[in-house]
Amino acid sequence: MADRHRVLNPDGKLANGAQPKLASEQVLDGLRWMLLSRAFDAKAVALQRQGKIGTVSPVAGQEATVVGAALALNPETDWVVPSYRELPALVRQGYPMERIFGSLLGKGVAGAIPEGVNVLPNQVALATQLPHAVGLAWGLKLQGKEGVVMAFCGEGASSEGDFHEACNLAGVVKAPVVFLLQNNQWAISTSRNVQSAGDFYKRAAGYGFPGRCVDGNDLIAVYEVASEAVERARKGEGPTLIESQTYRMSFHNTTDNPKAYLPEGWLEKAEKEDPVRRVQAYLAAQGLWDEATAAAVNSEIHEQVEGAVSAALEMPVARPESIFDHVYVTPPPRVMKQREELINRDA
Repeated sequence: MADRHRVLNPDGKLANGAQPKLASEQVLDGLRWMLLSRAFDAKAVALQRQGKIGTVSPVAGQEATVVGAALALNPETDWVVPSYRELPALVRQGYPMERIFGSLLGKGVAGAIPEGVNVLPNQVALATQLPHAVGLAWGLKLQGKEGVVMAFCGEGASSEGDFHEACNLAGVVKAPVVFLLQNNQWAISTSRNVQSAGDFYKRAAGYGFPGRCVDGNDLIAVYEVASEAVERARKGEGPTLIESQTYRMSFHNTTDNPKAYLPEGWLEKAEKEDPVRRVQAYLAAQGLWDEATAAAVNSEIHEQVEGAVSAALEMPVARPESIFDHVYVTPPPRVMKQREELINRDA
């Protein structure tokens, strides 16, 4: 596609005329985040298969999109509004990984986002996080703050009314928000071809702001497009819609059976676009990635993931009355009465 921005080809070599705007050391940092994400996926899926945690939605195949966009943000001022497949962006923002594992384990205390961590909770209901993202961004603008909001969604979410309402309002008020649409070709089992007859990024014109298309398996390309969009928002120039064209290299989530609907050869095609191998090949050509480096990085990540799981397991088990926690700043009397009745019933 002529409009799709690409810097790295699938073999890790630079595309024709490409001049990367991400330093090699930053690319190496990005690779580490991608590998952390993949290690988290492997551990979480293993725990789910053992019946220890609930449903998991792997990032596998989409790491370059999530990490590339996250690298364009300043965690101290900017916000991430996730869907449910953005783990490395959340951890980079400062969300402790043990709390993510803890939430999957059903530990109620894990769900509270620490003070000063600029993220909103994961959202499974499609597109419902987008109006909140726009409201957050508009609020930052009204307060004269420099923060930018990065709102993630999938192409399936673009069929929801909340997507239209969020984009429309964002365009009108020039909210400092970047809509990062991860087009992984499938909304669970529904093909992208029946989601829309047109290109998703071209919808932005109808809302009065730019739309960009990027190779979502190219870490550097995603970073470049996201950085431009973040800079526009920071300057007060308004939103951008980015369509990141990527591939889901695993199931939609652990309740899904992709073999029931994926065309023959689909996963093989996706694996040829593997964003991790692409970056590894790029760095290897510069002498920055070899077997020894890989072993050291993977060992460090293994310890980090296992440590997070251990910390999550030590968190207190949720009690029935925990369902009332973190709902109201000041709970109304009727809610407090219900809470006391529940505690006394189980006493």
